[in-house]
Parts: sequence; C-alpha cells; structure tokens
Amino acid sequence: MSKSKNTQKLSKLRRSDPFFERECQKYDFPLPSREFIIQTLAELGVPMPFAELVVAMDIQEVEREFFERRMFAMERDGQVMRNRRNAYLLPSKADLVRGTVQGHPDGYGFVVSDDEGADIFLGPNEMREVLHGDRVMVRVAGLDRRGRPEGKLVEVLERANTRIVGRVLVENGVTLVVPENRRISQEILLAPGAKSKAVAGQVVVVELVEQPTRYAQPIGKVVEVLGNYADPGMEIEIALRKHELPFEFSKAAKEQARRLPDKVRKMDWKGREDITALPLVTIDGETARDFDDAVFCEREGRGFRLVVAIADVSHYVSVGSALDSESYDRGNSVYFPRRVIPMLPEKISNGLCSLNPQVERLCMVCDMSLSQTGVIKQYRFYPAVMFSKARLTYNQVAAALYDKEPGALEIIGELLPHLQNLDKLFRVLLKARAKRGAIDFETQETRMVFDDNGKIEKIIPESRNDAHRLIEECMLAANVCASEFLQAHEQPALYRVHEGPTPEKLAKLREFLGEFGLQLPGGDEPKAADYAKLLEALKGRPDLQLLQTVMLRSLRQAVYSPDNLGHFGLAYEAYTHFTSPIRRYPDLLVHRAIKAVLTGQHYQPAQDAGDWSAIGVHCSMTERRADEADRDVENWLKCFYMRDRIGEEFDGSVSSVVPFGLFVALDDVFVEGLVHISDLGTDYFHFDDAHHTLVGERTGERYRLSDRIRVQLVRVNMEASKIDFRLIQGPQRATERVGKTARDKVAGAAVSPSPVATKPAAASRRRVVNAGEAVVPVRAEKPKAAKPKSSKAKVSKPSKAKTAKPRKSAVGGVKKKAKASV
Repeated sequence: MSKSKNTQKLSKLRRSDPFFERECQKYDFPLPSREFIIQTLAELGVPMPFAELVVAMDIQEVEREFFERRMFAMERDGQVMRNRRNAYLLPSKADLVRGTVQGHPDGYGFVVSDDEGADIFLGPNEMREVLHGDRVMVRVAGLDRRGRPEGKLVEVLERANTRIVGRVLVENGVTLVVPENRRISQEILLAPGAKSKAVAGQVVVVELVEQPTRYAQPIGKVVEVLGNYADPGMEIEIALRKHELPFEFSKAAKEQARRLPDKVRKMDWKGREDITALPLVTIDGETARDFDDAVFCEREGRGFRLVVAIADVSHYVSVGSALDSESYDRGNSVYFPRRVIPMLPEKISNGLCSLNPQVERLCMVCDMSLSQTGVIKQYRFYPAVMFSKARLTYNQVAAALYDKEPGALEIIGELLPHLQNLDKLFRVLLKARAKRGAIDFETQETRMVFDDNGKIEKIIPESRNDAHRLIEECMLAANVCASEFLQAHEQPALYRVHEGPTPEKLAKLREFLGEFGLQLPGGDEPKAADYAKLLEALKGRPDLQLLQTVMLRSLRQAVYSPDNLGHFGLAYEAYTHFTSPIRRYPDLLVHRAIKAVLTGQHYQPAQDAGDWSAIGVHCSMTERRADEADRDVENWLKCFYMRDRIGEEFDGSVSSVVPFGLFVALDDVFVEGLVHISDLGTDYFHFDDAHHTLVGERTGERYRLSDRIRVQLVRVNMEASKIDFRLIQGPQRATERVGKTARDKVAGAAVSPSPVATKPAAASRRRVVNAGEAVVPVRAEKPKAAKPKSSKAKVSKPSKAKTAKPRKSAVGGVKKKAKASV
C-alpha cells in the first residue's frame, strides 16, 4: 500500500497535527507527533489511561502497537509519565521537573532543567541513587538553607554511566574503584568473586553491573586494566575514557576508508574546474599534518582577488555512511600534547584530503573579489581540482615578508610576489576589521616541550605573528561568504553563533567598570564596536589585563545553531564554519549544504532525523568535551612537572577569584594553582562576584583578579590533578579598612611618647618592592615631638601593581591552528 493511500485514511483530527507533514516524510504509517500528543494531553487537562488516549487521538487498530511504542519512548524521555493508576500525564502538570543530574565532588548535586528553569539542588541523600549525567524526574520540595529550590527524586529516566574509569583502592579487604571523574562522588564496589588482575593503585575501566540505589552503592566489574598513573601516555588514556571520547574507528569505517583511492582519479575530475595552474600554497604550524586550506591572492584592478581552496571531504565521506556516522560521533579532532585523536581516519585526514604539496587534490573553492577597502564585492563557490605549490609555515612566511631573512626568501622563491599580495590584502582587511568593530583581546599562548620520557621539560610562550593573522583573515572572509550564500538560498545549515552579554552579566560589568570611572557605551544592547572602543581606550593602563579579563568573561560562549543570531565578537551578522572539514563536522555539513545549492537540491543530514537544532547541540557538546579532555591532560602533565618543586617560591598573578580562594598563574612557569581561602590570613573572607574579589570582614584586606602576589608551592595532588600554593606576599597596595580594628587600638595604646620611637614608625612605612614594580616615593620625615594622644596612622597610597597577561591553555606538540579560535 502506498504512503499516500495510508495518509488518505487518516481522520481530520489526525490531519490537524501541526507536524503532520514531517511525520509523513519520516514514516510510511505516520503516527501523531510527540508535540501533538503533549498538546492533546494539555488540552484535556486530566491524566489519561492508554485506552482513553487511543480514542482521543483517533488511533486505528493497526496503529495501536506502534502508538504504544511511541508512548513508551516518550515516557523514557520524560515527556510524559504514568501515575499509580497507569494513566498518562504531563510532568509539568504534576509540578515535576525533568533534567540532567550534575554532580559535585562533595556529594551533593543539581538537576539542570530541560526547560531552562532554575537548577534544583539535590542533597547527598538524593544523590545516593543517581550518578552524574543521569536523566531524572524530580519534584521541588521546598528551598534549601541558601534559598535554592531543593528537589526530591521521583524517577530515574535514563542512566548515563555504563563504564567508568578510576583508580583501584583496597580498604579493609574490600576492593573499590574511585572514579576519575570527580563529579561521580560514589565509589564503585567490585562485584564479589569477579576475577580481576587489577591491584591497588592501578587505573582500570569498570563496567557497572548494578546502578546505585538509596541503600546500596554501585557495583561493577573490571573490563580493562590501563596501568599505573606514571606510565607514559596514561593521562591521555584516562581522559579518553573519562570524557567518553570515541578513539577507535569501527570496522565498517576502517573498511570504507581502506577502499578509498590513494590519489585523485580522472573520474573525480568530472564537474570540477581545473585550478592546478594557480599558485596556491598552504600556511600552517610546524607540527601540522592535516592541511585543509590553501590560499592565493592577486591584484584585480585597484582591488584584490582572493582564492581560498578547502579540502573536499564531502566527496569521500558520503551522507549516512559508516565514516559519516563515525565523524559525527566525534564531532571534531582532539589535539592532545603529542597525540591527536582525528575526526577521520589517517588515510583521509593526512593523506587523500590533506592539501599536501605537489599533488592533485579535490577542493571546494571560495573565489572572492574584494575592493581596495576590504569589502567583498562578489564571490563564487565551485568544486575544483588544485595542486599546492608549497607547504609553508607561519614562521617561514613571517621571516620572509617582515624580517627579509635570506634563508626564508630562498625557500619561498618565486612565490614571494603572491605572498606580498596576500600581505597587502591582510593590511586592508585589518582596517576593515577595526572599522567593523570586531573585538580583539590580547592573549598569550604557550607550548609544552617534552623530554624523551614524554614528560614536560619546560613550558614556553608561543608568539602569534602576522602570518597567523593573515591566514585567519582569509578564513574569516571565506566563512562569511559561506554563511551569506546559504542564507540567500534559504538552505538550512549550522551557523557559528556568538551572542552578546546577558543582562545580568552586563549589569555586573558596568558596575565593575564604574569603580574605575569607566563606562561601556551602547546602552542595554552594546555592540562589539562598543567593546572594541573601550579596549582601545584602555591601552597603556597598568590594569589593562584586569579590565580586559572581566570584559571577556562577560561574553557568552560561542555555539553551533541553525538559528542565525550573528557573531558578536567578530561583529558579523552571519557567520559559519566552512574552512576546516577535516577536523570539524559542522564544516563538513556546510560543504554538503553548499554543494546541494549548487546542484539545485536541498540537503538534510542523516543524523538526529535531520533535526538541525539537535545536531547543533551535539556539535557544541563535542567541542566542549574535547576542550575539557585537553584541559585534564594538561593539568595532569603540569602536576607531574611541578611535583619535584615543592617548597619553591614563585611570582604570579591572580587568574581567577572563587568563593574558596584564589587561582594563581605563575610567571615564566605558566602553571596555575590554588591559594585556599584559609591561607589568606586570620580573617573571614567574603566573595564578591561582581567585583571579582575576596574581602576580609575584619581587616578589609582585599584580593582581586589580576593582583600580583608571591606564593610557595606546598602540595601537588597527582590523583586529583591539583596544585596548592601558600601566600607569601600579598598585592603591593594599602589595605582598605573601615574604622579601627582591635589590632589598631592595641597598636595605638602601645605607642611610646618618646620622639626616638617615631623613627622606626616612619621607616616602617617604606616597603620593599620586587623588581619591575612601580615604586611609590616615600618622603623622608623628621622626628616630631610626641603628643599626649596618638594620632591616627596614615594610610600609604596604593602602588600600581604590575599585571600579567592571562595564559591560554597549551596545545602541546600538535599546535592548534590560529583560525580555530573563531
């Protein structure tokens, strides 16, 4: 029976489903959509037994079994639930909240609501039967002592953890596994009688055979022994499993990659333009192995012609194939120090699709004409075959263009005029960027240097030269053209969305800036240009890094979304990722969408039933997952690097202020650790979120973001990847106090009336400053005659503390490309 005949039999009620057409496209026998079922239950207003719901939804007898399956699926996902009378109801009507558990190392947790409501606190007793990541249904039972909504667990909808990586611990003859993920605070009991070769201290992977209950902890069995903590590469093995990163390709994906050719075949030229004669070059870092973009520039009248050629991954990775599914699951390549987990097999990422020099490669081209002021007048997308003339590095290009080094000029040879054209265009695009009002925060990147044993030998700063920025501007131009092209042809795609500050963050930022006599223009909805204008005005100030950091933290995180909301930081109305399909799945989707438009078709992804919103959420998640895994590995390596330096003192700056202390980034060493609030002095310190400070209640002593301090390394916890410091010397400024403290009164009573005693008092106001600090002149004072009553102590002027640039996470031996930051 045809699909059209199936839909013709449906009643008027069924055809009134708002998502009827979508269901018809997906199924031969379209059922009522989930949204329509929820709408119907809401309109009826009472719990409905299944039999009554069948009648209400006009379900035919042949559909009954399939409809029942849909209701079970909706119940599993928490969209509906059944009461004790087995009737279906909406959780919201029963004051129930559906969400995801977010555990805390101290044993409590929160439920992050699916409906963007307030997070609901779960106490330790409620957390006993769930683990971090579990999907649950809770009922708000009241408020906790801090005024937060507190929940009671009603139902566990879905378990998130099946395998957990952790360290074996033996206590009183009982073998436990302590999870590496500190958000899982429950220890896992190994099943009695289970055969395991794991010994205390080893890192293992356990498979949960029993999930936790209110009265019993989780039980598991060891399925993999990874080794000891200090084994080379163990930190990466742990991170892969802790963050559930796919790191082994399926047999189907490997077989599909194996069947691909080793080079471009003549049959692949069909329908493509031949640009092999164009002197395209790749410019990347020294350690890069996958080259997904090549560039060429020439003068075109008074303007420029810019050609950006991008590896055509979509030609080899077909929609819905094993390789497509695998690359979607990964979402992006993950760059660890000295190791890469690629999104695609090496044959594709480093071979067939990589734009290696002196070989033919398939590519997608964005061919642009730009005016002398950097405005893109017209552009064209087309598939082509290219031939890269050279593989150049950022340092080689910078040395040739800006330093005129003979060695670099010899390497570049006859390509120099084309690179000079690129540089001229780059200068034009820089002016256009400034005119557009894009935000340009100054940051410092670092790189880890490893010894033969795979451990950090040193951490060095990595400078970002104009060659990096040159390529970045070329990629930005191509990405903007891609977004405009898709938008103009109404082809759905994933945009790179970066929204401006939330009203709450904006209010906090304005309050903070107000203390410095500064104002962010733009009213209630400031633009990127307003941020850029303020940053320009701050240049040269000693507190630049403090103010810049607070401004940066007021902005939201960039995400992937089918809704084009613009890119705030780059000041673009529409922006998407087109230039890195080898290592980012959203770019691969954009390539397919552009190809569909060029051939007069409409592209719909195979994943998540073609739901672009769900795909955007997934790609944003994989990006954050990769960042978290990379950060874990770096933290462990830095702990290993610092463990032999306990007792040493370091200068640094406060990189973050939190309720429990100060995170300090060390100068030259580029390592971050914590000064706990208990080590700040004998006082009660209160956290001021709006001003990024900890303030002493009694003394008024203040510690602020970007303060310069001196610390001593006291502890390195390898298992928790934590570094602890002790405060040696606080920020060099006068302490702000309100009124006299008990200590002031005692000091005042003890002042001797003798004129001789005033000399040390005056001398004590002279302070020792570290090299590089601004010195506040202290005027020499003559001894004064004693007075019957002691005068109030003078407060010295605060010195201008030297600020340090925020450190960006190192990317190790395999350096991330500069263009990945946008």
